[in-house]
Amino acid sequence: MHPLPHSVLFCCDHNAVRSPMAEGIMKKFYGTGTYVQSAGVHNDMEIDGFCIAVCQEIDVELARHRSRSFDMMQEWGDDLSSFDLVVALSPASQRRALELTRFFHLDVEYWPIMDPTGLGETRAEKLHHYRQTRDQIIKHLKERWGEPTERS
Repeated sequence: MHPLPHSVLFCCDHNAVRSPMAEGIMKKFYGTGTYVQSAGVHNDMEIDGFCIAVCQEIDVELARHRSRSFDMMQEWGDDLSSFDLVVALSPASQRRALELTRFFHLDVEYWPIMDPTGLGETRAEKLHHYRQTRDQIIKHLKERWGEPTERS
């Protein structure tokens, strides 16, 4: 287990499912002592409704999340070099993060998190796959930083 970083950026392909989940769950588990953000390689999708639903089940509010890309982040003044750690949740975001961070001394970790979009036919099946993704993120968070420090 590692001490909590001062700042962490979670990234995935669209910033619509995995990275917002990771951002929201990390904030809930470990409080506001760590600056946590998320971004995608693209920002061509809004936050996913199933993602919002399975996070509400554990008291994590994502409905107000606005998707953003790496490029938008830099436009808004959130410089990648200001993060201690970048956690990539998809192969494409890992490649992009490594490209963008080759000029900075920055740790980039890859957590292979399943993309639940497009899996399952019925609402129940879809929710099942999104819960699997959520639970994979929780497992990785706890392995990296231990049990949640915040009480709900």
